[in-house]
Amino acid sequence: MQSPPHLAVCRSNKSPWVCLTCSSVHCGRYVNGHAKKHYEDAQVPLTNHKKSEKQDKAQHTVCMDCSSYSTYCYRCDDFVVNDTKLGLVQKVREHLQNLENSAFTADRHRKRKLLENSTLNSKLLKVNGSTTAICATGLRNLGNTCFMNAILQSLSNIEQFCCYFKELPAVELRNGKTAGRRTYHTRSQGDNNVSLVEEFRKTLCALWQGSQTAFSPESLFYVVWKIMPNFRGYQQQDAHEFMRYLLDHLHLELQGGFNGVSRSAILQENSTLSASNKCCINGASTVVTAIFGGILQNEVNCLICGTESRKFDPFLDLSLDIPSQFRSKRSKNQENGPVCSLRDCLRSFTDLEELDETELYMCHKCKKKQKSTKKFWIQKLPKVLCLHLKRFHWTAYLRNKVDTYVEFPLRGLDMKCYLLEPENSGPESCLYDLAAVVVHHGSGVGSGHYTAYATHEGRWFHFNDSTVTLTDEETVVKAKAYILFYVEHQAKAGSDKL
Repeated sequence: MQSPPHLAVCRSNKSPWVCLTCSSVHCGRYVNGHAKKHYEDAQVPLTNHKKSEKQDKAQHTVCMDCSSYSTYCYRCDDFVVNDTKLGLVQKVREHLQNLENSAFTADRHRKRKLLENSTLNSKLLKVNGSTTAICATGLRNLGNTCFMNAILQSLSNIEQFCCYFKELPAVELRNGKTAGRRTYHTRSQGDNNVSLVEEFRKTLCALWQGSQTAFSPESLFYVVWKIMPNFRGYQQQDAHEFMRYLLDHLHLELQGGFNGVSRSAILQENSTLSASNKCCINGASTVVTAIFGGILQNEVNCLICGTESRKFDPFLDLSLDIPSQFRSKRSKNQENGPVCSLRDCLRSFTDLEELDETELYMCHKCKKKQKSTKKFWIQKLPKVLCLHLKRFHWTAYLRNKVDTYVEFPLRGLDMKCYLLEPENSGPESCLYDLAAVVVHHGSGVGSGHYTAYATHEGRWFHFNDSTVTLTDEETVVKAKAYILFYVEHQAKAGSDKL
């Protein structure tokens, strides 16, 4: 298809959906919803004819997205992946793919000529009176997948982490028959055709090329469905939970390698990630633990006999409570009391805490559970410090959101006072600069919307699914952060410390 077909009703060329009963093309659920109206009109009973069983089945219930080749059933009100016994849905899909690939070959030369001018002209902004090109690429929302898009855009702007995956050799998962074509995965395909690392690599490579306004991460989302059952379906999910699952599964796959290629072996050859900087979590080190991995010291003291217990725990991120005294402060400019800062949240995390009756410590000297105190120290800081603000908490049967504004620095976050042995750290080794922020808009974890702010080559961008806009530091610092990504500070004059 050399260009998206114009739709039967609204003449739009956005999100064309083809009815698999009559082949008419209408706009999908994210545009004007004419495909749904086509289905609803087909449900009106015929007045002069008695319905036959055959007519009853052919009710125009299933449509196919001509862009992603996913199928949607209006009777089920959900995307579906099953097929007929004769595989008719897959035949339609392959026909559309053949049309697209034929058109791609024919248009390749024309697009190559137009790319330099049309792409640049479509992504120009006036910044301080001068013309600037935006090379950022958005991510299409596949149905409440903003939680995934916000995390992917944030990780794509952590340079060392992103570059590692982009420089990995491609893993060919497609056979000769479909080589070079877009593929649509079905449940009949085995797990041996799935690689999270490969799909993550391809998604990162598609971003920041400036060749398209938005990229559709359906192949990555399919792999997420395959290996992370918690994220199947199209309901809203928690972005922090997704990030942890994503990093954990990337770490596990990198440890074992894929398709006979050991990814960890590649990491060992990367001189920028020395052995002294690695933090092992669940086995051998990978780029995930080398960049995000830190170590906490958990110190517990029995209040009866004074016995001290120390344990070292690796971490990929720190989850920080918002102190209760600040929870009524919803905006930076609100006048009722002081503004909560990131320092307050970090102090609350590392301060000495007396454990309550439900968390009694099993003292080995007293031989029974006793009252105790707990304190965290950071034994080793990571290259990228990921801080998760715990905005969702359970009250009775509901999970409510803490909508408190938390002030955070853009640069010069000083973590030295939270270290176990601060005297062994250099003056610059404890300082961090902000790289990305994930924001949740709305009132509950199962609803609302996620966006992200991230800095790239000195400029701040706002990532809202398919839309990417240039923004400024003043806008970023006003955001109600949910997840903050800080990278090691590069020595510069005049940095503001927290």
